[in-house]
Amino acid sequence: MVLKTIEAVYDGQVIRPDLPLKLEPNTRIRITVTTVKPARAKKNSFLATARALKLKGPTDLAENLDEYLYSGGKA
Repeated sequence: MVLKTIEAVYDGQVIRPDLPLKLEPNTRIRITVTTVKPARAKKNSFLATARALKLKGPTDLAENLDEYLYSGGKA
């Protein structure tokens, strides 16, 4: 007897393995079902997202933000 753990999805009618099984057709198997929670996508921080955008802007924006906001962008 070979014990193997596989991941699969039940579509409401059929259990579909995520990967092909190396079994001969008509091989009898025993299935034990354990439900698993879907993996949650890792959330990026705002800073990581902002850096990934690679936006261009003035190098002194932090120091002169009010000037850029309230004087039409001319510091």
